[in-house]
Amino acid sequence: MSNLPKIAWIGLGIMGSPMAENLIKAGYEVTGYTLEADKLDRLAAAGGTAAASIADAVRAADVVITMVPASPQVEAIAYGPDGILENARHGALLIDMSSITPQTSIDLAANAAAKGIRVLDAPVSGGEAGAVEAVLSIMVGGEQSDFDTAKPLFEALGRTIVRCGPHGSGQTVKAANQLIVAVNIQACAEAVVFLEKSGVDLGAALDVLGGGLAGSTVLARKKENFLSRDFAPGFRIDLHHKDMGIVTDAARNVGAALPVGAVVANLVASLRAQGDGGLDHSALLRGVERLSGHGAGA
Repeated sequence: MSNLPKIAWIGLGIMGSPMAENLIKAGYEVTGYTLEADKLDRLAAAGGTAAASIADAVRAADVVITMVPASPQVEAIAYGPDGILENARHGALLIDMSSITPQTSIDLAANAAAKGIRVLDAPVSGGEAGAVEAVLSIMVGGEQSDFDTAKPLFEALGRTIVRCGPHGSGQTVKAANQLIVAVNIQACAEAVVFLEKSGVDLGAALDVLGGGLAGSTVLARKKENFLSRDFAPGFRIDLHHKDMGIVTDAARNVGAALPVGAVVANLVASLRAQGDGGLDHSALLRGVERLSGHGAGA
């Protein structure tokens, strides 16, 4: 039997499934629960154990990890008689890797402490590819001792792992991350349309731009999406819309101006309103194409 902590994983979506599988590959015993039966089958095929409920998943776990879309879902799985806090054992560590509001994380930590459950907020960046390749950036909020306990587990999931401060700090840094990513994708999308309308070889242009100061992880990861117009999610516009709401609200609360971020937040919202919410966030290109009267998105 392994001496590694037993893991309960709640939420096996685009990110959660490959992350849970990476823990299994690293030798962890993972019991999972999610709403989609096919995702439970996938976990079992990878060597994990499918649970019939949240309570069944978390009851014997040393560490409970959650990866769900937003604050309402975190609250739904954490609270109530069938939730994590009522069913996890005293002393368990709850690691929420969802991207939610900082205040939701702070409240969760306080409510969990009353049940004898420790909490880290640990949202990630890197998208589906980063989850599959176990090269995610993990930004963590919570107590140093809990971070130290979780560090080996995080190392099976990501490459850049940093404790950013007390509860909620991971979510604040993730909000800043999503601001930078959205603005970067929008700038890349505008450049793509500009280049194509100018008659430039787009592939060659993106190659040379990627090697200079304009290069970025966003451009490297999304270049093929731009070239092929393949917008199958990775990271859905719907979720980035949620994240832009988090960062604009949080910035307002602390008195930070987001002049460019506010514009991009509106462009993300516009794309979603036009029915593209289920597409990858690189589909911001479609919005620029529409504004330019150009391409498939027009």
